[in-house]
Amino acid sequence: MTNTPTATDVAHPLVPLTAGEIATARQVLADAGLLPPTARVAYLGLEEPPDDTPADRVVRVLLHDVGAHGGHDVLVAVGARVVLSERRLDPAVDGQLPVLDEEFELVERILATDERWLAALAARDLDVADVRVAPLSAGVFEYPEESGRRILRGLAFVQHHPKDHAWAHPVDGLVAYVDVVARTVDQVIDTGPVPIPAEPGNFDDPAVTGPPRTSQKPIEITQPAGPSFTLDGHHLRWENWSLRIGFDAREGLVLHRIAFRDGERDRPIVHRASIAEMVVPYGDPSPVRSWQNYFDTGEYLIGRYANALELGCDCVGDITYLDAVVADEFGHPRTLPNAICLHEEDYGILWKHTDLWAGSAETRRQRRMVISFFTTIGNYDYGFYWYLYLDGTIECEAKATGVVFTSAYPGPGYPYASQLAPGLGAPYHQHLFSARLHMAVDGRANLVEEVDVERVPMGPGNPRGNAFTLRRTPLRTESEAQRLADNRQGRVWHITNPGSRNHLGDPVAYALLPEGNPELLADDDSPIRRRATFATKHLWVTRFDPAERYAAGDFVNQHPGGAGLPAYVAGNRDLDGQDLVVWHTFGLTHFPRPEDWPIMPVDYTGFKLKPVGFFDRNPALDVPKSVHCSAETA
Repeated sequence: MTNTPTATDVAHPLVPLTAGEIATARQVLADAGLLPPTARVAYLGLEEPPDDTPADRVVRVLLHDVGAHGGHDVLVAVGARVVLSERRLDPAVDGQLPVLDEEFELVERILATDERWLAALAARDLDVADVRVAPLSAGVFEYPEESGRRILRGLAFVQHHPKDHAWAHPVDGLVAYVDVVARTVDQVIDTGPVPIPAEPGNFDDPAVTGPPRTSQKPIEITQPAGPSFTLDGHHLRWENWSLRIGFDAREGLVLHRIAFRDGERDRPIVHRASIAEMVVPYGDPSPVRSWQNYFDTGEYLIGRYANALELGCDCVGDITYLDAVVADEFGHPRTLPNAICLHEEDYGILWKHTDLWAGSAETRRQRRMVISFFTTIGNYDYGFYWYLYLDGTIECEAKATGVVFTSAYPGPGYPYASQLAPGLGAPYHQHLFSARLHMAVDGRANLVEEVDVERVPMGPGNPRGNAFTLRRTPLRTESEAQRLADNRQGRVWHITNPGSRNHLGDPVAYALLPEGNPELLADDDSPIRRRATFATKHLWVTRFDPAERYAAGDFVNQHPGGAGLPAYVAGNRDLDGQDLVVWHTFGLTHFPRPEDWPIMPVDYTGFKLKPVGFFDRNPALDVPKSVHCSAETA
C-alpha cells in the first residue's frame, strides 16, 4: 500500500516538501525574475531547521541558465513567498551545477553534426544513427580552456536495434569533449579503430539467457495480522524504534531523529543519517578514459532517479510504500511513485541457549525493519537500505547491480581491466560512499574514541602470553579524527556521551563497525584525489554546522578540488563533548568478473552502528517466542 500523509505529519518542520510547496517556490522565483525561459532548476530541496521548532519552510534552489555559464544559489521562504537570498556562482571557483537530464540527449545531438566525430565513426564503418553517446561528467584536469565552462565528455556505444543493450558494444579509442552551453565540440580524441565487441548483452532476451528454469517452488511471505509498525505520514514507529523518513533529490533517502524506547523514554541515537556523496573512480589510464570518475550524488543527484518499486519484484511481503516529490528541471513538482519501500523481515536467530544445569532451552528470532530505495544512474543501479534490529543495532547497506561500464579489451595481460566476454573489457573501478551521521547518542554532547585491540607481551603480568586488551584513543580535534580502518587491529569507533552513564558508571556509546575495504586508490597527486578527498579516509569527525552537508562540497561538478571535508576541518575545531557529525567512507573495489556479465548480481557493502553500554542489559529480553516455535519434533 502507499501511505498518505496526515494533517499532523504535514505540519512537522521535517516532513518532505509537498507538491504545493514546490509550486509555490517556483512562483516566487518567477515573480522575482529568476526563471527566464533558459533557466533550469538543477536542484530544489528543503533547508532543514536545526530543531523541531515550527518555522517558515525554506527551500534551497540551484538555478542553471542553459544559455550562459554560471548559476544561482537561492533561498526561498515558502510561507512568506519571498526570496531570502541569492548568490551568483562563479563556475571557475565554485564549480558547475549538477548535470541536467536534457544534457544527456544534447551531447549526442551536438556530436551528430561534428565532422571530426562523423569521420571517426566512418573510419569504423558505423552509422551515427546506431551510436549512443554516454554524457559523462568531465572532472577537472590539465585543460585550462575548460575553466569556467560547462563540459561533458562522451563515450560511444553501438545499438543494433531499439531493444539492444548498447553497453555490450563499446566504440573504443574514441572520446569527445563537449561544451553544452556553447554547444560546441572542443576535442575529438581518436587513437584509432579497435574491434567492437559483437557478443550481445541482452539479459532480457531468451536467445541470450536460454529458457527460464522451472525448478523454483513459490516462497510466500505473509503477515496475516498486518505489519508490526505504524506510520503516521512520515513518522515511523516499529518495536522500540522511532524515526522520521525524509527524501531529497540529491541524497535520496534521509532518516531523522532515530531513537530507541528504553523504559519510559525515547533515547536519541542519530539526529540525521544520509548518504551525502558517492564517487566511482575508474583505474584505466587509457588516453580515452583516464579522466573517468563520477560523483553520482553531487553531479547527477541520485534521488531524482528513484525507481518506482514493484511489489513481488523489489519488495516482497507486507509492503508499505511512500511516494517522493521532487522538482523537475523547470521547477514543477514531480511525484516519484513508490520511491521508498518499508517492510519488516525475519532475520534468523536473535538469541538462543540450551542450559544443561537449569534444564532450559530458549530461542528467540531476530527480525528487522527495512527502509529502502533504488536508483538508476546510467549503467549502474544502486539500492540503499537502512535496517533497524530488535537488539538496538542500526545497519546501512548499499547494493550495486546493473551493467558494468564497458570497454574493448586490449588483450591478454592488460593490467587495468577484466575481460567479460570475447573482446569486451571492463575497467577496474571503485564505488565509494560517504555516510553523513549527525550523531546524538543520548543527546548532542558526544565524543568519538578509536578502539583497537592490543596484544600484551609475555612477561610478569602475563606469564603464559595469552593476554590481550583494548586501547582507547579519544579523537578530540578534527585533525585527530581523520582515520583509516584497520581490520588487523579490529579497529572500531565508539561515539560516546561522557555526560550520560549506564548503571555500571561507564559513558553510553554506539560503535561504528567499518568493513575496512580499501579507501580511494588513486595517486596522492591525482586530480580525482583533490576532488574526492573524503574518500581517502574511512572516518572524519566534524563539529556540526548546518552549512556542511556534503562530503565533497556543495558544487561538485567540475569543482577544482579542496571543497567539502578538507575545507570543513581546516579550522581544527574541538570535538570533546560537542555536537558531532561522523562521516564514514565505505564501499567496493570492483575487479569485474565474467559472472558480472551481461548483468551484475548484487554486490553488497555497508556498516553497522551497534550499542556498546548504551543499554544496561540485552534490550531484546522481552521479545516473545515465535508463534511457530514448538517443543514438539516432527
